[in-house]
Amino acid sequence: MLNQIFRLILPGLLIASNAMASPQDPLQSVMWDFMLKNELKLDPGQVIFDDRIEIYAPASVEDGMNVPVSVKVNGLEQVEEIIVLADHNPIQRALNFYPGAADPYIAFRMKVQEATPIRAVVRTVNGKWYAGGVWLNAPGGGCTTASVSQQSQLWESSLNRIGAQVWNKSDGGDRLRMRIIHPMDTGLVSSIPAFFIESLSLRDNEGNHIARLETFEAVSENPVFTFSVPADATNGVGYQLVGNDNNGNVFAARVNIPESPLNLESLFAVND
Repeated sequence: MLNQIFRLILPGLLIASNAMASPQDPLQSVMWDFMLKNELKLDPGQVIFDDRIEIYAPASVEDGMNVPVSVKVNGLEQVEEIIVLADHNPIQRALNFYPGAADPYIAFRMKVQEATPIRAVVRTVNGKWYAGGVWLNAPGGGCTTASVSQQSQLWESSLNRIGAQVWNKSDGGDRLRMRIIHPMDTGLVSSIPAFFIESLSLRDNEGNHIARLETFEAVSENPVFTFSVPADATNGVGYQLVGNDNNGNVFAARVNIPESPLNLESLFAVND
Protein backbone atom coordinates (compact mmCIF):
# COMPACT_ATOMS: atom_id res chain seq x y z
CA MET A 1 0.00 0.00 0.00
CA LEU A 2 2.81 2.40 0.92
CA ASN A 3 4.58 1.65 -2.35
CA GLN A 4 1.42 2.50 -4.29
CA ILE A 5 1.06 5.80 -2.40
CA PHE A 6 4.73 6.62 -3.05
CA ARG A 7 4.34 5.94 -6.77
CA LEU A 8 1.37 8.29 -6.85
CA ILE A 9 3.11 11.07 -4.91
CA LEU A 10 6.57 10.96 -6.56
CA PRO A 11 5.47 12.08 -10.07
CA GLY A 12 3.73 15.04 -8.51
CA LEU A 13 6.85 16.00 -6.57
CA LEU A 14 8.98 15.75 -9.70
CA ILE A 15 6.53 17.91 -11.67
CA ALA A 16 6.52 20.51 -8.89
CA SER A 17 10.32 20.43 -8.71
CA ASN A 18 10.68 20.93 -12.46
CA ALA A 19 8.13 23.71 -12.35
CA MET A 20 10.36 25.55 -9.84
CA ALA A 21 13.40 25.32 -12.11
CA SER A 22 14.26 28.46 -14.06
CA PRO A 23 13.23 28.21 -17.73
CA GLN A 24 16.46 30.10 -18.55
CA ASP A 25 18.68 27.40 -17.02
CA PRO A 26 19.72 24.71 -19.55
CA LEU A 27 20.52 22.35 -16.65
CA GLN A 28 17.07 22.89 -15.10
CA SER A 29 18.29 23.10 -11.52
CA VAL A 30 15.83 24.15 -8.85
CA MET A 31 18.68 25.95 -7.06
CA TRP A 32 19.84 28.19 -9.92
CA ASP A 33 17.67 31.24 -9.25
CA PHE A 34 18.23 30.91 -5.49
CA MET A 35 22.00 30.73 -6.00
CA LEU A 36 21.97 33.71 -8.34
CA LYS A 37 20.13 35.85 -5.81
CA ASN A 38 21.79 34.73 -2.58
CA GLU A 39 25.30 33.68 -3.62
CA LEU A 40 26.03 35.93 -6.59
CA LYS A 41 23.63 38.82 -5.89
CA LEU A 42 22.47 38.77 -9.52
CA ASP A 43 19.12 38.60 -11.32
CA PRO A 44 18.47 35.75 -13.81
CA GLY A 45 18.35 38.21 -16.69
CA GLN A 46 21.91 39.37 -15.97
CA VAL A 47 23.53 36.02 -16.85
CA ILE A 48 23.89 34.65 -20.38
CA PHE A 49 24.45 30.90 -20.84
CA ASP A 50 27.30 30.53 -23.31
CA ASP A 51 29.03 27.47 -24.84
CA ARG A 52 32.32 29.36 -24.92
CA ILE A 53 32.63 28.56 -21.21
CA GLU A 54 33.88 24.98 -21.15
CA ILE A 55 33.68 22.98 -17.93
CA TYR A 56 35.35 19.59 -17.74
CA ALA A 57 34.26 17.21 -14.98
CA PRO A 58 33.47 13.49 -14.94
CA ALA A 59 29.83 12.57 -15.47
CA SER A 60 30.03 10.36 -12.40
CA VAL A 61 32.50 10.06 -9.51
CA GLU A 62 32.99 7.60 -6.66
CA ASP A 63 34.84 9.99 -4.33
CA GLY A 64 32.83 13.11 -3.56
CA MET A 65 35.80 14.61 -1.71
CA ASN A 66 38.05 14.76 -4.80
CA VAL A 67 36.18 15.81 -7.94
CA PRO A 68 38.44 17.06 -10.77
CA VAL A 69 37.11 20.23 -12.39
CA SER A 70 38.62 22.50 -15.00
CA VAL A 71 37.25 25.66 -16.57
CA LYS A 72 38.39 27.14 -19.87
CA VAL A 73 36.94 30.28 -21.44
CA ASN A 74 37.25 30.65 -25.21
CA GLY A 75 36.49 33.77 -27.20
CA LEU A 76 35.29 36.07 -24.42
CA GLU A 77 37.54 39.11 -24.31
CA GLN A 78 39.07 40.45 -21.09
CA VAL A 79 37.75 37.95 -18.55
CA GLU A 80 37.98 39.59 -15.13
CA GLU A 81 36.58 36.86 -12.88
CA ILE A 82 35.61 33.18 -12.95
CA ILE A 83 33.44 31.82 -10.14
CA VAL A 84 33.01 28.05 -9.71
CA LEU A 85 29.96 26.78 -7.81
CA ALA A 86 28.04 23.59 -7.05
CA ASP A 87 24.28 24.14 -6.88
CA HIS A 88 23.47 21.40 -4.35
CA ASN A 89 26.44 21.84 -2.03
CA PRO A 90 25.90 23.22 1.49
CA ILE A 91 28.90 25.42 0.61
CA GLN A 92 28.08 26.35 -2.96
CA ARG A 93 31.10 28.48 -3.85
CA ALA A 94 34.42 26.73 -4.45
CA LEU A 95 36.58 29.59 -5.72
CA ASN A 96 36.86 32.97 -7.39
CA PHE A 97 39.62 33.17 -10.00
CA TYR A 98 40.91 36.52 -11.24
CA PRO A 99 43.07 35.64 -14.29
CA GLY A 100 44.86 38.97 -14.62
CA ALA A 101 47.76 38.30 -16.99
CA ALA A 102 47.11 34.51 -17.01
CA ASP A 103 44.85 32.67 -19.42
CA PRO A 104 41.18 32.33 -18.36
CA TYR A 105 41.77 28.72 -17.35
CA ILE A 106 41.82 27.02 -13.96
CA ALA A 107 41.90 23.36 -12.93
CA PHE A 108 41.52 21.98 -9.40
CA ARG A 109 39.65 19.42 -7.27
CA MET A 110 36.58 20.11 -5.16
CA LYS A 111 34.16 18.47 -2.74
CA VAL A 112 30.51 17.77 -3.64
CA GLN A 113 27.83 16.71 -1.22
CA GLU A 114 25.57 14.98 -3.76
CA ALA A 115 24.66 14.91 -7.45
CA THR A 116 24.79 18.52 -8.60
CA PRO A 117 25.38 20.92 -11.47
CA ILE A 118 28.92 22.33 -11.48
CA ARG A 119 28.88 25.93 -12.73
CA ALA A 120 31.37 28.48 -13.96
CA VAL A 121 30.07 32.05 -13.93
CA VAL A 122 32.28 34.53 -15.79
CA ARG A 123 32.45 38.32 -15.57
CA THR A 124 34.07 40.29 -18.38
CA VAL A 125 35.61 43.76 -18.18
CA ASN A 126 32.43 45.36 -19.53
CA GLY A 127 30.42 44.03 -16.57
CA LYS A 128 28.58 41.29 -18.48
CA TRP A 129 28.05 37.87 -16.90
CA TYR A 130 28.16 34.52 -18.70
CA ALA A 131 27.69 30.96 -17.41
CA GLY A 132 28.36 27.36 -18.34
CA GLY A 133 27.77 24.14 -16.48
CA VAL A 134 27.62 20.34 -16.41
CA TRP A 135 25.73 17.79 -14.32
CA LEU A 136 27.78 15.59 -12.02
CA ASN A 137 26.57 12.37 -10.39
CA ALA A 138 28.28 11.74 -7.04
CA PRO A 139 27.78 9.85 -3.77
CA GLY A 140 26.71 11.76 -0.67
CA GLY A 141 28.87 13.30 2.00
CA GLY A 142 31.80 14.99 0.26
CA CYS A 143 31.41 18.18 2.33
CA THR A 144 30.51 16.49 5.64
CA THR A 145 33.32 13.92 5.89
CA ALA A 146 36.48 14.63 7.90
CA SER A 147 39.62 15.10 5.85
CA VAL A 148 42.23 12.33 5.85
CA SER A 149 44.74 14.83 7.25
CA GLN A 150 42.54 15.58 10.24
CA GLN A 151 42.12 11.91 11.03
CA SER A 152 45.89 11.30 11.00
CA GLN A 153 47.05 14.72 12.25
CA LEU A 154 50.00 14.48 9.83
CA TRP A 155 49.13 17.92 8.49
CA GLU A 156 50.53 19.50 11.67
CA SER A 157 54.11 18.81 10.54
CA SER A 158 53.66 19.78 6.89
CA LEU A 159 50.98 22.49 6.84
CA ASN A 160 51.28 24.84 3.84
CA ARG A 161 54.18 22.93 2.31
CA ILE A 162 54.07 23.57 -1.44
CA GLY A 163 55.16 21.46 -4.40
CA ALA A 164 55.17 22.64 -8.00
CA GLN A 165 55.85 21.66 -11.58
CA VAL A 166 56.08 23.69 -14.79
CA TRP A 167 55.65 22.55 -18.39
CA ASN A 168 56.45 24.64 -21.45
CA LYS A 169 53.52 25.14 -23.84
CA SER A 170 53.82 25.19 -27.61
CA ASP A 171 52.95 28.92 -27.68
CA GLY A 172 55.98 29.77 -25.51
CA GLY A 173 54.01 30.13 -22.30
CA ASP A 174 53.91 27.86 -19.25
CA ARG A 175 51.52 25.42 -17.65
CA LEU A 176 52.02 25.66 -13.90
CA ARG A 177 50.71 23.20 -11.29
CA MET A 178 51.02 23.76 -7.54
CA ARG A 179 50.00 21.54 -4.60
CA ILE A 180 49.56 22.90 -1.07
CA ILE A 181 49.34 20.70 2.02
CA HIS A 182 46.23 21.85 3.89
CA PRO A 183 43.21 20.00 5.38
CA MET A 184 40.65 22.43 3.86
CA ASP A 185 38.10 21.57 6.57
CA THR A 186 34.54 22.70 5.85
CA GLY A 187 33.39 23.20 9.45
CA LEU A 188 30.48 20.81 8.76
CA VAL A 189 32.07 17.89 10.67
CA SER A 190 31.39 17.73 14.41
CA SER A 191 34.18 19.22 16.57
CA ILE A 192 36.29 20.22 13.53
CA PRO A 193 36.10 23.97 12.80
CA ALA A 194 36.39 25.44 9.33
CA PHE A 195 40.06 25.66 8.37
CA PHE A 196 40.82 26.51 4.76
CA ILE A 197 43.03 28.52 2.43
CA GLU A 198 41.47 31.91 1.70
CA SER A 199 43.66 33.54 -0.92
CA LEU A 200 46.52 32.80 -3.31
CA SER A 201 48.52 35.19 -5.46
CA LEU A 202 50.54 33.96 -8.44
CA ARG A 203 53.46 36.25 -9.30
CA ASP A 204 56.53 36.18 -11.50
CA ASN A 205 59.97 35.73 -9.93
CA GLU A 206 60.29 39.51 -9.51
CA GLY A 207 57.02 39.73 -7.57
CA ASN A 208 54.86 41.15 -10.38
CA HIS A 209 51.21 40.10 -10.20
CA ILE A 210 49.97 37.46 -12.65
CA ALA A 211 46.74 36.02 -11.21
CA ARG A 212 44.79 35.72 -7.97
CA LEU A 213 42.54 33.10 -6.35
CA GLU A 214 40.01 33.32 -3.53
CA THR A 215 39.30 29.80 -2.28
CA PHE A 216 36.62 28.39 -0.01
CA GLU A 217 35.85 25.28 2.04
CA ALA A 218 34.50 23.33 -0.97
CA VAL A 219 38.01 23.00 -2.45
CA SER A 220 39.49 19.54 -1.80
CA GLU A 221 42.03 18.70 0.87
CA ASN A 222 45.68 19.31 -0.14
CA PRO A 223 44.51 21.38 -3.11
CA VAL A 224 46.18 21.24 -6.51
CA PHE A 225 45.74 24.24 -8.80
CA THR A 226 46.78 24.39 -12.45
CA PHE A 227 47.32 27.70 -14.25
CA SER A 228 48.08 28.55 -17.87
CA VAL A 229 50.40 31.51 -18.37
CA PRO A 230 50.82 33.02 -21.87
CA ALA A 231 54.25 33.80 -23.31
CA ASP A 232 53.88 37.55 -22.84
CA ALA A 233 53.26 37.11 -19.09
CA THR A 234 56.34 35.03 -18.28
CA ASN A 235 60.06 35.65 -18.62
CA GLY A 236 60.85 31.96 -18.36
CA VAL A 237 62.74 32.42 -15.09
CA GLY A 238 60.29 31.41 -12.41
CA TYR A 239 57.18 32.05 -10.31
CA GLN A 240 56.11 32.81 -6.77
CA LEU A 241 52.95 31.70 -4.97
CA VAL A 242 51.91 33.67 -1.89
CA GLY A 243 48.83 32.97 0.21
CA ASN A 244 47.09 32.76 3.58
CA ASP A 245 44.40 30.72 5.30
CA ASN A 246 41.51 31.70 7.58
CA ASN A 247 43.61 31.07 10.72
CA GLY A 248 46.14 33.72 9.77
CA ASN A 249 48.84 31.35 8.50
CA VAL A 250 50.88 32.95 5.71
CA PHE A 251 52.97 31.01 3.21
CA ALA A 252 54.95 31.49 0.02
CA ALA A 253 57.16 29.52 -2.35
CA ARG A 254 59.28 30.14 -5.43
CA VAL A 255 59.72 27.92 -8.50
CA ASN A 256 63.08 28.51 -10.19
CA ILE A 257 62.66 27.15 -13.72
CA PRO A 258 66.26 27.38 -15.06
CA GLU A 259 67.64 25.06 -12.37
CA SER A 260 64.87 22.47 -12.52
CA PRO A 261 61.13 22.39 -13.24
CA LEU A 262 60.70 20.74 -9.84
CA ASN A 263 63.05 23.02 -7.86
CA LEU A 264 60.95 24.65 -5.14
CA GLU A 265 62.50 26.99 -2.61
CA SER A 266 60.38 27.95 0.38
CA LEU A 267 60.50 31.68 1.03
CA PHE A 268 58.72 31.71 4.36
CA ALA A 269 56.00 29.95 6.31
CA VAL A 270 54.27 31.27 9.40
CA ASN A 271 52.19 28.48 10.93
CA ASP A 272 51.42 29.83 14.38
